Amino acid sequence: MGSSDERVVAVIMVGGPTKGTRFRPLSLNIPKPLFPLAGQPMVHHPISACKRIPNLAQIYLIGFYEEREFALFVSSISNELKVPVRYLREDKPHGSAGGLYNFRDFIMEDDPSHIFLLNCDVCCSFPLSEMLEGHKSYGGLGTILVNKVSPELASQFGELVADPVTNELLHYTEKPETFVSDRINCGVYVFTPEIFTAIQGVSTQRKERATLRRVTSFEALQPANRNLPTDFVRLDQDILSPLAGKKQFYVYETMDFWEQIKTPGMSLKSSGLYLAQYRIISPDLLASGDGLKNATISGDVYIHPSAKVHPTAKIGPNVSISANARIGAGVRLVSCIILDGVEIKENAVVIHAIVGWKSSIGRWSRVQASGDYNAKLGVTILGESVTVEEEVVVTNSIVLPNKTLNLSVQDEILL
Repeated sequence: MGSSDERVVAVIMVGGPTKGTRFRPLSLNIPKPLFPLAGQPMVHHPISACKRIPNLAQIYLIGFYEEREFALFVSSISNELKVPVRYLREDKPHGSAGGLYNFRDFIMEDDPSHIFLLNCDVCCSFPLSEMLEGHKSYGGLGTILVNKVSPELASQFGELVADPVTNELLHYTEKPETFVSDRINCGVYVFTPEIFTAIQGVSTQRKERATLRRVTSFEALQPANRNLPTDFVRLDQDILSPLAGKKQFYVYETMDFWEQIKTPGMSLKSSGLYLAQYRIISPDLLASGDGLKNATISGDVYIHPSAKVHPTAKIGPNVSISANARIGAGVRLVSCIILDGVEIKENAVVIHAIVGWKSSIGRWSRVQASGDYNAKLGVTILGESVTVEEEVVVTNSIVLPNKTLNLSVQDEILL
């Protein structure tokens, strides 16, 4: 159905510094989208997936961060993947659909036939080419990536009902109080350019309502009637819900992994999922070793080329070791992210933890947690430049930057 000269543009929403508060203390040092998962910045994974879309012309990152915070990354990823990546900074919140509309002139520069929209804090296999083919067969304004979850989890997301034969979106509700469906919105979409007309329609309706309401000033003062700004348009409540059941939107269901990366605990789980995916798409990124010349490696492990790991260390599964880290003799690492410049000294153990930049863990110490990714203290987090002295045990705790621990702690948040 598509022709070879059809072009595709991708837009990735990266949020801003006020959005990633649940990601602290890790987001104190670095924008959340640049936090490394499986050795690559979080936003690198959806960008790499976009690179695999046929006829991709451009990738835009849209967010509230200062441009200087993304300049180096955008330059390096553009050179690495040989695809133009550009960061566009929003001046104020426009909503998930309004942000897209705000930059419509940039997005339409390449006259694309289709526009992908992805949320940066989503971890999945991003079956974008398959979604595009599905969308071309369905027609309509757009196609939504959906996933099946347990009924207990569904209410945390946008729930939807689709026609089992045609895949048409019949009903959509955002975070309902009562159970609607175990199919949820994954935060990945493909649209035709007509989506801009739909977004503009919402803004026009708001302006008309605001004009009408001025004749009843008493009503205008009531909290329930205070309208959102006319240019603030939400994709879920303002576009998907009212257009469901009108042959405008369709769904593409993924059977692969899917997670939302809202907390440090979920970033550790997501890092493991991406490491497992490397086996299929980038096996060269995974480390190997049998304990002779190199450390013993079990399961999926990423080690940056500049990291120094002692041959007697045992690493894995689900371990990511960043640049210039030093891992000493007899160290045991399981299910952890070790960030740049960390030193882990002889016979220390790290399990279910994230060790912050330039931190140090002393000999015979343990940094560990239960591994419950959804619990507030289910993964131990050490902020930047934390020192854990010798023979200290840190369990189920969060430690903010620049602290020195010379006594064992458990179930604590150390400010």
